[in-house]
Formats: sequence, structure tokens, C-alpha cells
Amino acid sequence: MAYISSIFLKRYSGSLCFRPLGSEIEVAKEVQVTAEKLDKLDKVLAQWAEVKPELDCSPMGVIGRISRASRLMEKQLESVFKQHGISSIEFDILASLRRSDESLTPTQLYQTLLLSSGAMSTRIEGLVQRGFIMRLASAEDRRSCRVQLTDKGIAFFDPILEAHLNNEQRILAGLSKEQTGQLATILQSWLSLQDDA
Repeated sequence: MAYISSIFLKRYSGSLCFRPLGSEIEVAKEVQVTAEKLDKLDKVLAQWAEVKPELDCSPMGVIGRISRASRLMEKQLESVFKQHGISSIEFDILASLRRSDESLTPTQLYQTLLLSSGAMSTRIEGLVQRGFIMRLASAEDRRSCRVQLTDKGIAFFDPILEAHLNNEQRILAGLSKEQTGQLATILQSWLSLQDDA
């Protein structure tokens, strides 16, 4: 079902209809959809259209669906990490080191992953204790260090990466390649606006 912003939902001839609303002129054309195609947010928007018809509640439909999608995806992604005995943050640390051509400083890691310095130090120590990463003395500053994956860490991480990618493909399996590309472009556009803010 194509998403229609600023909707008014009503009963009509045994089916449910969306009627787009303009700021002053109501668009006459109605798009009929069966009740089975409506999600919970459609019904919430319909209720707001009845109670507060002067308000444009369409942002609720967009942000609400993104929030729900985020919660659903996080749960499904975490299930794979849990099967392999790591957290999502530990996966991100290992992934950052795996795709890097060189060792990284803890500062580079926590800035990339948006973690506090203390949280990053704790995670790094845990991965060092498990033998997945090692600390290297910095040639430039003896007070600091760099970290990199060990051979054990690479052998541990690579199968998890494959399982993670398979899981992501499964999550998006209901969308066509064109739809996933469009979704990525839209999200990239919105995120770029937040980065510039």
C-alpha cells in the first residue's frame, strides 16, 4: 500500500478509504484499500483526523513507522549477536577494526561509534581479555595506545559478519532491490540534514 500523508479515514461501502486533505481544498479522489492492508498507525492517524481535523498529523505516520521498524530490526539483529556471545557494541568495535587498514586509537573508535570514552575503554578491555584484540604502544605518544584485531579475533569475527549480513538480507527480503535503494536514499537524505544541523 502506498503511503498517503495527511489522511482522513472513513467507512465507505464496506471498505476503508483514504482521502488526502489539502490545506484549503479537499482532494476529491479517494484511494480505497481493504481493512486488512491498514496498519496500527493508519488507524491512529484516522482517529486524529476525526478528533483534530485541522492538524496535519502525517509526521506521526512517518516517524512512528521508523521507530517501530527500528525496534523490530534491533531485536532481530541482536538475536544473531547473542548466538555468538557478543553485544551489538562489541560487534561494531570488531567491525570497525576489521574494515580498517591500520590499527585505531580508542578515541577514533568511540568517536566513530558515538560512545563515551569510559564505555569504550570497558568494551576494549573485555575484548582484550577474550583475546580478540590487542593493544599496541603508540610510537608518537607513550601515554596512548592503538588497538587492532588478533588472528583469533579475525577468525572469531568473520563468521559472525557473514551471519549478520545474511540476517540483514532476511530482514529486507520483503522489499525489492529498487525499494531498498529508494529507502536507503531517503534515509541518507534525512540523515544528512541532521548532520548539518
